[in-house]
Amino acid sequence: MTDALAALDHEHYLRLAFQVARRALDAGGHPFGALLAGPDGEILMEQENAFLPDHDMTGHAERVLMTRASMTWSPDVLAGCTLYTSAEPCAMCAGAAYWTGLGRVVYGLSEKRLKALTGDHPENPTLDLPCRRVFDSGQRPVEVIGPLLEDEAAALHEHFWSQA
Repeated sequence: MTDALAALDHEHYLRLAFQVARRALDAGGHPFGALLAGPDGEILMEQENAFLPDHDMTGHAERVLMTRASMTWSPDVLAGCTLYTSAEPCAMCAGAAYWTGLGRVVYGLSEKRLKALTGDHPENPTLDLPCRRVFDSGQRPVEVIGPLLEDEAAALHEHFWSQA
């Protein structure tokens, strides 16, 4: 890990990811957001949840962002990048991050707490599978930081799943 990567202000970037999630919520979508920061802290991409308009159950913000990133940068570049996401990447999204060659994930809301908030909602059958377990199954390390600012992240979801 480079010194520049280590010096990133995780709470600042995570709150920016919360703003992306808020935009998704304000537009009537699922309240998830993610952004990709380069080693120097430059925001390279951001992504709202993409469930709507087509009801794409795989349209998670993190997965879509990782697909876009992998088509733009090589794994060598992505190894120096950080994915900031409003909620812990599910197994699918963690797999996408792993396959892109991403170096670090920082998330707000844990999968366990998200599952408690969503219940058995058919649009979000949340897994209780920590992303660390997915990454630990791989052949290369992915640094994980989180949950971080979890109450702020949870606030985006508090009323959504009972009304959706």
